[in-house]
Amino acid sequence: MTVTARRELVSPAVRNAFRSLATDLTLRIVSELWEDHGFVPVPPDELKYNDPGQRRTEFMLYAEGVDWTDPDHVRRALLVFEDFIRAYRDPDQQGTPKWLEDISVRLERDGFLLDKSGRISWKQPPISLLGRDLSSLSDSSGIAVELERIRRDLTTDPHGAIGAAKQLIEATAKTALQELGVDVAKKPDVPILVAMVHKELRLDAASAPEGPDGSKAIKKVLSGAVNIAVGVAELRNQGFGSGHGQASAPSGLGVRHARLTVNAAVTWCELILDTLSDPVAPWRKAKA
Repeated sequence: MTVTARRELVSPAVRNAFRSLATDLTLRIVSELWEDHGFVPVPPDELKYNDPGQRRTEFMLYAEGVDWTDPDHVRRALLVFEDFIRAYRDPDQQGTPKWLEDISVRLERDGFLLDKSGRISWKQPPISLLGRDLSSLSDSSGIAVELERIRRDLTTDPHGAIGAAKQLIEATAKTALQELGVDVAKKPDVPILVAMVHKELRLDAASAPEGPDGSKAIKKVLSGAVNIAVGVAELRNQGFGSGHGQASAPSGLGVRHARLTVNAAVTWCELILDTLSDPVAPWRKAKA
């Protein structure tokens, strides 16, 4: 089973609340509020939503076209929602109406804040990791789990984020080897996994072909990539990442250390996944 590595940043509960506001607006206003921020409706025959209400249906035609896992799409959609609040709100009403309190609660559950003027902001901006579609992989669930752990822990638990970064490298290596049809031992060390996947993808110095992939400069970069992956594993194994019980917690570990480790791990994972999916990568010629 293929599992996407990205989760929706805005829940259906929030979207439903704003869809309800469309009931008291005109079709023209509903469409203009979306189109003002660059959104276009999906074809009506592709809409999975069934509702006799024309305005709610109009809302959903645009909402279905939003990638709710994409931070850039969500940023623009939040501007649409702010405009919905302004269009629906009675400027003469004193205090906060109940419908707005309900929206505020739902937004807060998703990690957003709604101020008195109707502006929506992130509590913590989303972390951009592996901005790619993993659906082409036969099973991306291992990678997905570790990405979610990193997103959860990066700014709140550096110890956990470093542990997840090491596990992301393991998951990516095992996934790539599985896609290549290479058997993997049950519990191989990270250096062994990294060496295996580099060899199979012809990213190691010994099997690099002529051309850019075999140049001295690229070989230096690839050697650095190996050191990155192994270094992340060593950092975790030295007690700075989760996964091993310790008598005392590591001191001085901060978010900057977690960001360094996570960014390093993601760089290596991008290299492996990019090479795996490249239709003209050297490893494909070797297989042929």
